[in-house]
Amino acid sequence: MNSSGTTASAELGLQLLVPERTSVPLVARLDYTADDPYAIKVAFHTGEDEPVEWIFARELLTVGIVRPVGEGDVQVWPSKGGDERTVNIALSSPFGQAQFDAPVAPLAEFLHRTYEIVPAGEEADHIDLDSEIERHLS
Repeated sequence: MNSSGTTASAELGLQLLVPERTSVPLVARLDYTADDPYAIKVAFHTGEDEPVEWIFARELLTVGIVRPVGEGDVQVWPSKGGDERTVNIALSSPFGQAQFDAPVAPLAEFLHRTYEIVPAGEEADHIDLDSEIERHLS
């Protein structure tokens, strides 16, 4: 896991839950930056040349550790996988669906580091709203 004053990243071992098989292990890279304080970028390394990238609300992953949350394309809920607590992440898009099982401990550690960078409730202080509006109007 890496951190600086404004960014955090981590590699997270996941299990892709496949109906025909028990599960397939894979790695996801999580990235957070104070420049986009509400979001966590997750790159799923599926064995293809390029990873599959999703952007999650930081709060969605945080709440999903303790209770089911999310509607539509992304849902997160806690579970118990063997001896350790895990979190399930279900993704849906026009291209397909996937469900992952991730250990809570390293995910919670990563999330904790993001809240050290930008505490909850202070996200708006890190966004330059005028430049965001300008960027979208250009």
